[in-house]
Amino acid sequence: MNDEPLSIYSWPRGIMHIDADAFFASCEQSVNPRLRGKPVITGKERGIVAAASYEAKAYGIKRGMTVSQAKKICPNAIILPSDYETYSLFSVRIFEILRRFSPIVEEYSIDEAFVDLTGLRRKYHGPYGEIAANIQKTITRELGLSVSVGVSISKVLAKVASKHKKPAGLTVIPGKEIHHYLAKLPIEEVWGIGANTSAFLKKFGIFTALDFARRDEGFVRKNLSKPFYEVWNELRGISVYPVINEERHDYQSISKTKTFTPPSGDEEFVFAQLSKNLENACIKARRHHLAAGRIIIFLREKNFKDRAVELKLSRHSAYPSELMNILREGFLYLYKKGKLYRSTGVVLASLVPEASIQYTLFDDVSKIEKMARVYSAVDELSSKFGKHTVTHCSSLPAHKRQHKGDRGDIALRKKVIFKGENKRQHIGIPVFNLKI
Repeated sequence: MNDEPLSIYSWPRGIMHIDADAFFASCEQSVNPRLRGKPVITGKERGIVAAASYEAKAYGIKRGMTVSQAKKICPNAIILPSDYETYSLFSVRIFEILRRFSPIVEEYSIDEAFVDLTGLRRKYHGPYGEIAANIQKTITRELGLSVSVGVSISKVLAKVASKHKKPAGLTVIPGKEIHHYLAKLPIEEVWGIGANTSAFLKKFGIFTALDFARRDEGFVRKNLSKPFYEVWNELRGISVYPVINEERHDYQSISKTKTFTPPSGDEEFVFAQLSKNLENACIKARRHHLAAGRIIIFLREKNFKDRAVELKLSRHSAYPSELMNILREGFLYLYKKGKLYRSTGVVLASLVPEASIQYTLFDDVSKIEKMARVYSAVDELSSKFGKHTVTHCSSLPAHKRQHKGDRGDIALRKKVIFKGENKRQHIGIPVFNLKI
């Protein structure tokens, strides 16, 4: 029975999942080819490994490890400050390449995407695997990045395929061969199934993805909720999740955090970080036309001890000017003099569409409309001249250079000044094949 295919159709749909390998570190190696083949780590400014190249991973270095631990494991590791602007630009270029091949591309994260290839075999005169290989080669050739690719008949299976061979792998799973790939895949490694659910399934003798896929529908419906029923269908080759081409707008919450070094006990500086967190979170909320009903703020001490408080708003909003007073109240409740803090964070929760907000008799509608026009102008200026072109005074200390010593190093791209540029007028593009 275990040799029977789960699907009788090889290609009812063609979905590709692409995952950049060690993305941040790979971007650094692409910008500076002299780093290729060497153990590269990003995250110097935080003192925590944000990403590690495969050469660094070979030593046992993992994301989240402290930089000091990484140095002990691999003394010759090249440790760099993170350059998120460059990583974002690489991400944009990856998605641009994907859209050359298919108009339906879902930007799942900064370094991951799903691509709907259904119906494109006629256009490219070849099978889905060949189309995917061409996309993979194009990204590597034009950007100097290694990517792993999976192709199958559902999003979950495409994700399984992309993880099958890393780095630089290409795995194609036709419908009739699904069972071969699921047989050795631990249930806890299936996309969408967490530790608690996998522990529960193991009590019923379900240890692999194939064990789960072969369970009858009645068992799944009785014991699991809708999301896991959908994963069960996807593993069986029944496509439930479409490739979503539109930008995501259905956020349940939006969070923004910031780690700074050295740790600080300066009340004004720590609040400035929190104020900037709030501004960043509100910028994203306004971009998606959302407003928050609750705010959660936290302060993390030098010893990694967290203190948090949840604040309920009198009305939904995404305007920092309206939220700054309650943010200050929450901050003063959490902040303790004499303590050193290393990071701050803000979570906007209970998000609702801006258009659905109903005003009460006690709301000053005229004032709210004026504030909306002000922030519309702020957002327009930011789109033209850069984020935080206009900012709240309380956030100003957070915009100064914070890191001291070698952890204050700035990214290589920002050190290079082209003819006609200066430190204030600098083109924000990565410098490829830079020779120094």
